[in-house]
Amino acid sequence: MTPITEVAGRRLPLSNLDKVIHPATGTAKGEILHYYAITADALLPHLRNRPVSFLRYPDGPGGQLFFTKNPPPGTPSWVRTAPVPHSDDPGARQIVVDDLPSLMWAANLVVEFHTPQWTADAPGVADRMVFDLDPGAPAGIAECRTVALWLRERLAADGLGAYAKTSGSKGLHVLVPIEPTPSGEVSAYARGLAVEGEAALPRLVVHRMPRALRPGKVFVDHSQNAAAKTTAAPYTLRARARPTVSTPVTWEEIAEGRDLAFELGDIAARLDRHGDLLAPLTDPARARPLP
Repeated sequence: MTPITEVAGRRLPLSNLDKVIHPATGTAKGEILHYYAITADALLPHLRNRPVSFLRYPDGPGGQLFFTKNPPPGTPSWVRTAPVPHSDDPGARQIVVDDLPSLMWAANLVVEFHTPQWTADAPGVADRMVFDLDPGAPAGIAECRTVALWLRERLAADGLGAYAKTSGSKGLHVLVPIEPTPSGEVSAYARGLAVEGEAALPRLVVHRMPRALRPGKVFVDHSQNAAAKTTAAPYTLRARARPTVSTPVTWEEIAEGRDLAFELGDIAARLDRHGDLLAPLTDPARARPLP
């Protein structure tokens, strides 16, 4: 029998709680749900009012993985959805995770959370900008650190504040709160900085996507600023053998070469120590105009 629990007045069926999802550590689904419950206060502001896409991995990272934007069958009527215009389906809607019951319902599906850079109130008008630093072997996190620090300095020269998190995989994300700006303009600005980065660090940076260009370099992926693209949300678990988390980090941790590999069990202590390092992304007072 599937156990039923009550979350903030909503009754939720939570299934297969003993099922191992992350095999390298034996992490079970029940532990994943507990993780999301205790990090909800930090995570929800980054999901709230943003249509989410799910990368589902219900049988673990070695099973079937599928990316979905549509509300899955059986979505409760109380889970909010929002219209998201697509060129091929103007009536499309997506899930919006605004509260703890919605978060726990989604986590029970075993998902990575991915969001666009805009809110449901203003599709295609970004209030944040992202650079995904993706190293091509043999480059790794050390090379990403160098590029992230360059980006931070370059953004500061344009009056923009930058914040960082791990991707939860092998790279880093640099995020910038901005005044609402059409996604096309944000994409153009971000691409320009990626091109500048390649000119400034030609042996380290590549701004174009072909994998043949990436070995030994860091791909500065600016494309996730396009209106149709999404980025792994802060604090989301990733579909990896170990329960890695896309984790906010300090610039001191980046500059000093500290270990930047964080897993499910590390996050509560980091939140106690630092709070949400990405809280400025959700504070309109921190937003600045693009130059």
